[in-house]
Amino acid sequence: MTQVGATRTGGVGRRLLGPAAVLGAVAAGTTWVALVDPHEPGRYPTCPLLWATGLYCPGCGALRMVHELAHGRLDAALGLNPLLFALLPVFGYLYARWVVLSVQGRPMSSRLLRPAAVYTLLALVIVFWVVRNLPFGASLAP
Repeated sequence: MTQVGATRTGGVGRRLLGPAAVLGAVAAGTTWVALVDPHEPGRYPTCPLLWATGLYCPGCGALRMVHELAHGRLDAALGLNPLLFALLPVFGYLYARWVVLSVQGRPMSSRLLRPAAVYTLLALVIVFWVVRNLPFGASLAP
């Protein structure tokens, strides 16, 4: 009887390796960005697209946004990359769902991962990318 419980626990532990690795990587990256201020020039490489063209990519401002979030400054974080900021709860939901399904031994699935949702997100990212580089979308620039 004890052996079955031990096997079940070991199985859950193995199934949680992926989510645990992702959590560890995100925690380590967030800690690094919280400690090494991306607002100071020279601390991180410049975005290659911004450097080459002067245009903001959809991810521009993300490091500074994470830094501001890590320091509890939500208003500043929102202004640096509003799309990524708005998507954080979605990523949190998907991660929590992955953990729960992993514990249950089921594969990850969600309506948010279906092709229609993924293509909609891709279209939203492209529109955000274009608009943040236009004069009327300057408020979306970092």
